[in-house]
Amino acid sequence: MYFQHSKQLWQDFPGLVPGVLFARGITPQASVDGAVAELSEQARERLAGAGGQESGLPQIQAWRRAFTSMGLKPTQYRCAAESLLRRFRKEGALPRIHPLIDLCNAASLAFAVPVGVFDLSRITGDLRVGYARGEEVYETFSGAEESPEPGEVIFSDTAQRAHARRWTNRQSGYSAVRDSTAEVLIVAEALHESAHDDVARLVAELGGALEAHWGAGTLSASTVLSEAEPRFGG
Repeated sequence: MYFQHSKQLWQDFPGLVPGVLFARGITPQASVDGAVAELSEQARERLAGAGGQESGLPQIQAWRRAFTSMGLKPTQYRCAAESLLRRFRKEGALPRIHPLIDLCNAASLAFAVPVGVFDLSRITGDLRVGYARGEEVYETFSGAEESPEPGEVIFSDTAQRAHARRWTNRQSGYSAVRDSTAEVLIVAEALHESAHDDVARLVAELGGALEAHWGAGTLSASTVLSEAEPRFGG
């Protein structure tokens, strides 16, 4: 399979910087407490530097501008990183779900960048990010099915199943990580001025953590994409 963003999305958001990792051998037994604690402390420091509010971070401001340009109210539909930071600021910690999700959520907090994790056994064919036709099917975490609006930015596969709605707003329960998950695609996306350097550091840090906690060889491939080289895999 391959992963890529549509040409139209690159044209509309030329500042986009996606980072992608492919990992195998994932299990629910790994202990990531130390890494989560360290990344969480980085998030606290980042929030403190922004006056204690995630809305003051340039990473979040960039996504708010993108959501506004797509016709979405940025305080109603937040990118995943903003939602996580908001909850973290209010509660002081995030709930534990699965060690891989806990690690990626903590990395998202630390870098203020949305990070999506997809169970590849639930993806049919290729995975693309682009504008919906309105025929795709999206499954919520409760199991209900929805149809994305035509023109909405979604992650969709060859079978026309939507694996995320409103771009970085919400993933689908259909391809969410579970205890049986073994192979995953991890996608980080940013739009702010220093996005390239930040996403490259995020990818490197996550790649090292995958190898440290799940073993050598877990990370099969990783890269930072660009409009000139937009495809991963295939």
